[in-house]
Amino acid sequence: MSALTRFLGDSPLRVILKLLVVSFLVGLVMNAFGWSPMDVLQAIQRLFTDLWNLGFNAVYRFLGYILLGAAIVIPAFILLRLANYRK
Repeated sequence: MSALTRFLGDSPLRVILKLLVVSFLVGLVMNAFGWSPMDVLQAIQRLFTDLWNLGFNAVYRFLGYILLGAAIVIPAFILLRLANYRK
């Protein structure tokens, strides 16, 4: 068994034939949906951009909740500490 056959997993001619068949089927499906390779790449880019933005929006909301709670908790903590300090 040659190194190329081991690398490809089959004989080079069979691998080329399989790749041609799969490429034809994928091209047929993409044409049926009116997709181009650029459409697919842009969709992948949008997916990662949306995931990135979603992650940071969640962080911003989380920090907003902390600040909102801190507006009540910190003054209450200070008042309670002052009240206990006098005793």
